[in-house]
Amino acid sequence: MAAAKDTFYLTTPIYYVNDVPHIGHAYTTVAADVLARWRRLCGDTVHFLTGTDEHGENVARAAARRGMDPQDHVDDISPRFREMLSLLHVSNDDFIRTTEPRHTVRVQEFMRLLYDQDDIYLDVYRGWYCVSCEAYYTADDLAEGNLCPIHRRAVERREQENYFFRLSKYAPALLAAYQGDDSFVQPAVRRNEVRTFVQAGLEDVSVSRTSFDWGVPVPWDDAHVFYVWFDALLNYVTAAGYGADDEVFERRWPADLQLIGKDLVRFHCVYWPAMLLAAGLPLPRQVFAHGFLLVGGEKMSKTNATGIRPAELVDHFGVDCYRYYFLREISFGLDGSFSWESMESRYTTDLANDLGNLANRVLNMIASYCDGAVPDPGDRALDEGDAVEAALATDLRTAVAGMAAIDRLEFKRALEDLWVLVSGLNRYVEARAPWRLRKQGQTEQLHRCLYVCLDLLRVVAVLVSPVMPDAAQRLWSQLGVGDPLDDQRLPAAASQGLLAVGTATTRGPLLFPKLEEVGPGDLRADGS
Repeated sequence: MAAAKDTFYLTTPIYYVNDVPHIGHAYTTVAADVLARWRRLCGDTVHFLTGTDEHGENVARAAARRGMDPQDHVDDISPRFREMLSLLHVSNDDFIRTTEPRHTVRVQEFMRLLYDQDDIYLDVYRGWYCVSCEAYYTADDLAEGNLCPIHRRAVERREQENYFFRLSKYAPALLAAYQGDDSFVQPAVRRNEVRTFVQAGLEDVSVSRTSFDWGVPVPWDDAHVFYVWFDALLNYVTAAGYGADDEVFERRWPADLQLIGKDLVRFHCVYWPAMLLAAGLPLPRQVFAHGFLLVGGEKMSKTNATGIRPAELVDHFGVDCYRYYFLREISFGLDGSFSWESMESRYTTDLANDLGNLANRVLNMIASYCDGAVPDPGDRALDEGDAVEAALATDLRTAVAGMAAIDRLEFKRALEDLWVLVSGLNRYVEARAPWRLRKQGQTEQLHRCLYVCLDLLRVVAVLVSPVMPDAAQRLWSQLGVGDPLDDQRLPAAASQGLLAVGTATTRGPLLFPKLEEVGPGDLRADGS
């Protein structure tokens, strides 16, 4: 009996190892991690894949520039991407390298299947080629001056014998797959883009090379290696168990979400699904192409010397601000700009003032007024007959419901709604003025106010944990909650009144201390 799919399978692109990672790579990866953590928080079994793309002419040339063998080069660069994952607290379940035997063997099996059914054939290719993209372009695709439309560099005219995939054969099936708002290609602007491309007429695409040997060997012709893109795209199934463990593969595939940058749309939304159709495999449920991360108006890129390294920002702002900033500042799916000044503003306003100061004030009052123990609130539910508590109850509902926007990749909207609760708690503290209640001897009201604050800070810690897991854990520990934060599950964890009376709290250091006086001039564009 076939295994049933029971896993939320999520992928990032695998990152090209021609150079070290920059914040453009981290942008996609952190977004995927937030979704993975959110789905786990909601009780799903998640399998989150990322990795490195290690073959191709561009990698071979990068190795040659360093005076290194390609394998030595990729062995040196790939760990830098693992370091990025660790730095940013990314919770991936697997990391695939395309030089691993588990990948290369399955690529050969997959491509032989297509060859045996005559979906791959030998012919001669003539056209324009960009080494940086590792992609062929038609004359109509090129920018003025015969330049690559992505890198704005000169392309090369090439003519060589290649194996070709019968891409044109699958045009009708692709067009059918693009139909409807629920099509696997999202957002709609990218779906319209690929539909127009396919409707204009598909040509068969080259899947092998003979001009270099750094790639997966073609098993039926040792003069050829597979074109890097067709090797790389297959990582999503080879890492999921294709050809190795049928039960595991059936539990994971199809992918529920594949996150990519918009420059990868043609490969992931035309070539990739056509390959799956040829192999008789289901298409991904969704491929979502987000916009570019811009610095000074330029796409984040080592080629354009705008490749800021994540560590440069984490060292100053911390990992929590790093993860929060890009998803709160930019509407995911659209192009968005990074600036040092806007990141500093988010840190100071949203994190240090709104959340950090709130937690610090409440925990200090608990220490001073309640000997550091969670007080007895009486009735633990918010009293909707009381105008101040009714407003806070509305803010709580907004935050809990709003965080579900993460399922739609609306990270900015989710964080805006969560901050409705953070702001509401700050207003509640000002309205109830526990320092005045203490002075007036209104002990019951004081204890109720402080309990409400502590308990809803607990909810904030749960809800913010997919985005800022480190800060959430520190807040959770200060609140003294006995159950591990990682064990919390929604919707139960967002219920009111779960904080046990008498629990010992800890003031601890500030969640978001004041930033050191460092300006953007201290950070070079290349992150060095």
